[in-house]
Amino acid sequence: MHRFRMSAGATALPPAGSDAAVLTSGVVYVHACPRAMSPHLEWALAAVFGEPVQVPWSPQVIIPTAVRTQLSWTGPIGTAARITSALLPFSQARFEVTEDAAPGRLGERFSFAPALGLFRADIGPHGDVLIPEDRLRVAIAQSGISELTLAQEISRLLGQPWDEELESFRCAHEDATVRVLEQVI
Repeated sequence: MHRFRMSAGATALPPAGSDAAVLTSGVVYVHACPRAMSPHLEWALAAVFGEPVQVPWSPQVIIPTAVRTQLSWTGPIGTAARITSALLPFSQARFEVTEDAAPGRLGERFSFAPALGLFRADIGPHGDVLIPEDRLRVAIAQSGISELTLAQEISRLLGQPWDEELESFRCAHEDATVRVLEQVI
């Protein structure tokens, strides 16, 4: 996995003592993107990191015309959101961006799938998705007036539809021991 560190020129670093002055780390997983789009994703990442980004791309066995890659990064708090914003215009890509928890701050996970759009969650120190009380209250209220049950509303808050969509892409690569089935009967 390639590792990138934000250069000082990539962003104006905030004054010491502010949240964004604290460094954290994370991972970018591009599970699938059209092969022709891969240089454009590298350019978008370069704009965030302030330096050229060249990563090794591997074939994505689920979509023969697609490639995949992953890289780890180090930067100020909020870098995962900046990376996600840079990748969102590439609506045919499937990706996830994580940001580890920092002292006094929760981590974050962003997941994107073309059919579902963007998902964002706070991540606790042990890797679990944390759902704020106000979002649970809205889910309870929505379940009474929408087509979705409370369990389905909570499932969406946990990101389950994104996990289900991306799981086969997470596991499907040339060195994987998992077989991808086209149809299960």
